[in-house]
Amino acid sequence: MGSIIQVNGPRASELRPHTRFRNPEARPSKLKRGSTPEEDDDDDDDDDATPTPTMGDGAAERDEQLLRKIAKILDETRASHATHNRKLKELSALRPHPNFFASFSRALAPLFDFRQRNSSAERIVRFVAAFAGGAHAPKASPGGCDEAFLEKFLGFLLVAASAANKTARFRACQIISEIILRLPDDAEVDNQVWDEVIEGMILRVKDKAPVVRMFAIRALSRFVNDSENTDILDLFLEAISLESNAEVRKTLVLSLPPSNATSQAIIDCTLDVSDSVRKASYCVLANKFPLQSLSIKHRTIILRRGLADRSVAVAKECLNDGGSAESGFVKIHEDDSIQYYIGSHTDKTEAGTQNNRLMEAEAALYWRVVCRHLQTEAHEKGSEAAAALGTEAAVYAAKASDDNDLLERILPATISDYISLVKVHIDAGPNYRFASRQLLLVGTSLDFSDATNRKVAKAFLGELLQKPLEHELDDGGNMVAIGDGINLGGDREWATAVTDLARKVHSGAGEFEEVFSQVVEELAQPCRERAADFLQWMHCLAVTSLLLENSKSFCWLQGKAIEPEEILRSLLLPGAKHVHLDVQRVAIRCLGLFGLLERKPSEDLVKQLRLSFIKGPPPISREACRALVDLMMWHGPQEIDKAQGNDHSTQFENQKVDSLPTNGSDMEESVNTDVLNLLCGGFDRDDWAKAVNDENESICAVLGEGFAKMLLLSDKYPSISKNSQASVLRRLICLYFSNETKDLPRLRQCLSVFFEHYPALSVHNKEVLCKAFIPVMRSMWPGIDKNTGNSPSVVSNMRKLAVQASRYMLQMMQAPMYPKESETQDGNLNSAEATNDLARSNLEHGEEGLAIRIAAEVARFPGKKTAAERSYISALCRALVLLNLGSSDQEPVKLLRSLLNHALVIVAAEKDLVKDMKQFSEHLKALDRHPDQELLQEQADVLFERLGVDFKLDVNNFIAVPQTPVPCSTRATRTRRRIRRESSSSDDESSPNTVAPSVPTTVGARSQRASKTAALSKMTANKDIRIDEEGDEESSDLTSEEDSDDSEEDAS
Repeated sequence: MGSIIQVNGPRASELRPHTRFRNPEARPSKLKRGSTPEEDDDDDDDDDATPTPTMGDGAAERDEQLLRKIAKILDETRASHATHNRKLKELSALRPHPNFFASFSRALAPLFDFRQRNSSAERIVRFVAAFAGGAHAPKASPGGCDEAFLEKFLGFLLVAASAANKTARFRACQIISEIILRLPDDAEVDNQVWDEVIEGMILRVKDKAPVVRMFAIRALSRFVNDSENTDILDLFLEAISLESNAEVRKTLVLSLPPSNATSQAIIDCTLDVSDSVRKASYCVLANKFPLQSLSIKHRTIILRRGLADRSVAVAKECLNDGGSAESGFVKIHEDDSIQYYIGSHTDKTEAGTQNNRLMEAEAALYWRVVCRHLQTEAHEKGSEAAAALGTEAAVYAAKASDDNDLLERILPATISDYISLVKVHIDAGPNYRFASRQLLLVGTSLDFSDATNRKVAKAFLGELLQKPLEHELDDGGNMVAIGDGINLGGDREWATAVTDLARKVHSGAGEFEEVFSQVVEELAQPCRERAADFLQWMHCLAVTSLLLENSKSFCWLQGKAIEPEEILRSLLLPGAKHVHLDVQRVAIRCLGLFGLLERKPSEDLVKQLRLSFIKGPPPISREACRALVDLMMWHGPQEIDKAQGNDHSTQFENQKVDSLPTNGSDMEESVNTDVLNLLCGGFDRDDWAKAVNDENESICAVLGEGFAKMLLLSDKYPSISKNSQASVLRRLICLYFSNETKDLPRLRQCLSVFFEHYPALSVHNKEVLCKAFIPVMRSMWPGIDKNTGNSPSVVSNMRKLAVQASRYMLQMMQAPMYPKESETQDGNLNSAEATNDLARSNLEHGEEGLAIRIAAEVARFPGKKTAAERSYISALCRALVLLNLGSSDQEPVKLLRSLLNHALVIVAAEKDLVKDMKQFSEHLKALDRHPDQELLQEQADVLFERLGVDFKLDVNNFIAVPQTPVPCSTRATRTRRRIRRESSSSDDESSPNTVAPSVPTTVGARSQRASKTAALSKMTANKDIRIDEEGDEESSDLTSEEDSDDSEEDAS
């Protein structure tokens, strides 16, 4: 490092961003080689000293002249790139000098201390790299460079690359990377030198300075393709996932070669947090990776991520395939568009059709995404042009015009060509089903404003709608429909694609309904005549479902080929009673869609859905369940009940939490039960749970999702009482923590999101949660409410799930409330905090009300209890002490203190729990601001009535908290010997030997801690008063004296 920094030239402190390199010509002529600047200054002050000419002075003078010339050339190259070619020739002319390398290194040394990356320093770096790489080298050099000089210079740079100075390492790696990237392929350099360079740069890849790592990676990028240097590729792949600097990650992405080993890493970088890294990833994928080398999955991921990127530059780079297109999105060649797959009209097959080419699935997906993007972009730019003025409007209009022109170059020239291309892919079989569907979606980008085009497209759509369902024969020779048996073509995506194309072609008001009603009328003719087989029934009902699903109102179907009432009477109701289950399933789905379009649900429709839900097999019951849930949410449960002539509005208000059907038989017997109870009974159908295993076919999943939506929108259904909502919430919580739903991840995900948002939306929801807490615990705890477990392991698991549910509900209760939209817009955060305070303090929906409910539930078990009841009470008490009670009204606090006294008596046997309960009681005592005032019986009854708790508490019957007494000693009392003293004979005669009286054991009302302390002290005292009968006299006297003192203290 000393040879780099300590040189006879300008130091780092002398360089400034806009200063010139210090010219050695300005230095004194008597500058000696190897002298320091300070010594030179001393020599300048000595005017009388005249050096004696020697032979060494001549060589030193020539070296200084060479140094000045090199420094002058470097100083002139920093001004502009235009001077580099001329200065390279001048510097190459100085290369034959024997001391050229030493002078060149000395002149370049100040650059290694200049840390700023300004344009002047960057020009010098490029000039030095070009010179070392052989630009304007002597022609005799085979590779165009002086290998000896290059090897020396690389060794010099490797020393600087390992220096302690960060700036020196940075400049060395920067120059090495520039030399390697500029070096011609035929340059002859010793392999040992390259090995040293590679090893040095591999070490710098792990440097602590990001700029050093970046240039080290850039230097190694030329060796990463070499099969002998596989460790470099492994190093890059490892570093790209650990690198924290965005510029270094970008350099890594740009340095990775195209291969199967690197494709996934580059695609992963399309999710990088930095826009520059994501843009570099798309650039590498577009320029280095051929389209055919990427799988369909990777191409789909790239397009979706790129087009959805938040950065406009990244989104443009995603579809930039070279940048030659004016729009900057897609580069179009003559053989690179959808038109390439359409054969010439003159080149036809023997059947007279065009000889079209089949399109691969990835190509069809690619062109569909590109067309949709260009169409959306053109529409947005056109709208912006219409809203803007002047030059801005002209720019937007030009952009929209460019997108439309590019779209026209991609799409087929005529509608007939497009239809022929789609037909070829449909006729190609199931292997081209995906490509056919993508081409149908491409049709939504075509222009159907011309009447001729609409006529051709209408005929094509008629063929698609009237095409029979595909089927196959099973082993018994019976026909089996291919697909889901519900949607047109047996595929939901296919039916959606046909519908989107139909809406594009028939975009006029009522035109879509007219065309589809005509098709339904034709397909329904054999069904009316009872001459259709089950496949024809399914086909007709599939088209009918598309008509009902895409119609906004029945007013658009009035006066058409088939009326809504005729659809219901001649197709849907007969189909729901068909002997074939697949026909029933499609008909039930159509009944649900039909009911959504009605202003009020019809009686026959509701009856059929209820009957199918109750008595149908699981697939039919599932469709009926989904239809009933949708109708209940759309019309309201009260309207569904009115359709049958039953008005359950009053029953809803008076309904108890546990009044819902408990099993399927009860549900079937109660034919006239309301729809809410009917659906809730579906949770208890064991035959459904056993018969259905698929998540998408689960009736519990349909019910759970539907009821979760209903509770979130509970303000839309005033006919549903709070008790009914609490009962529904209880079933959802039990369903979420049930082992039977562990194989239904979609249902669990839906319920977890519901539970996260439900209590925070309104205080009403928290009140419902309070009402559901105790019923959830009773229904989940084994041994309570006839809920028994089989084996001890099952019972233990059920208890764990119940405890988890209780803690989960407590977290829901303590969740903060969401601020309302008005509060958010006004920025009134205090009102949001006040809402949270209200939710915590109000009795009905606060934690005080929940605490009273739990304590009242515990107080229901005063007498002898079973093991299940003891564990149940313990779990409730442990949940009770976790509540956070703040400032509240005094009446609930006094009532809770009274209930807590009863609870302490019940759980007195569990010492640890009693300790926590007493701490909770002390907290309540601190909240009671008037402890001398007693709670009246009328006040307690009013509070229980407000909470809806059926419990009678006698506030006058005060129960004291039981205390732990001091245990009586079971050891017999031993007499103590008095100390024999020296006295007169008269004293001896008048004072016979006596014994100390025994201290009776007394039991007082002490606290638990004081009782334990007294018991321990007593045990210690019993050990100390033991007297050794065989001891000597002195020892006996001391012992008796101490025992007397202890006895006196105990007596006192």
